[in-house]
Amino acid sequence: MQDEYRTVAHAGVHETEVNRSRFLCALAPAATEQEAQAFIATVRKEHADATHNCWAYVIGADASVQKASDDGEPGGTAGVPMLQMLLRRDMRYVVAVVTRYYGGVKLGAGGLIRAYGGAVGEALDTLGTRTRRRYRLATITVDHQRAGKLENDLRTTGREVRDVRYGEAVTIEIALPDADVDAVRAWLADVTSGTARFEPGGEAYGDA
Repeated sequence: MQDEYRTVAHAGVHETEVNRSRFLCALAPAATEQEAQAFIATVRKEHADATHNCWAYVIGADASVQKASDDGEPGGTAGVPMLQMLLRRDMRYVVAVVTRYYGGVKLGAGGLIRAYGGAVGEALDTLGTRTRRRYRLATITVDHQRAGKLENDLRTTGREVRDVRYGEAVTIEIALPDADVDAVRAWLADVTSGTARFEPGGEAYGDA
């Protein structure tokens, strides 16, 4: 698994103009290929009168799914440069649709490549990105007497507390970088006199 990746902060649209042609780049986060395709369909419907609606998306923290479409532009001049821009910026779980309204001036292959790739790059700069980092999930089981202070200490030291459940004992679910597992385990044993149980679990991504 990748230690971290970047994705778009939120969905949005950024417009650029090249030789009288309008290029509207719509970006959105997409957790699955189905979400990406649904977003593309929505933009296509909204801009059904456009000359082209070219798209690209990257799904998976390891970029396992990469697809692109030129939507009628000369082969390799739209979707591929859009995809390359997303990959160059380490973007994952993201979909981009560039809508072109032709302005009467032909751009040529090189001009199209720069225009479509550039539209995605400018949209990323304008809308902003966020970094997601891989974390180790872990469960801490502790008695009620120590739970409140322990939870407070975890939060004040910047640990991500994901869930707290109360039963016969208190279960606190946290997420932490793999490199910190041993240190947290040792700290926990120290502050609870060895009474708390620490169980590492699976992995998940969270905001860095």
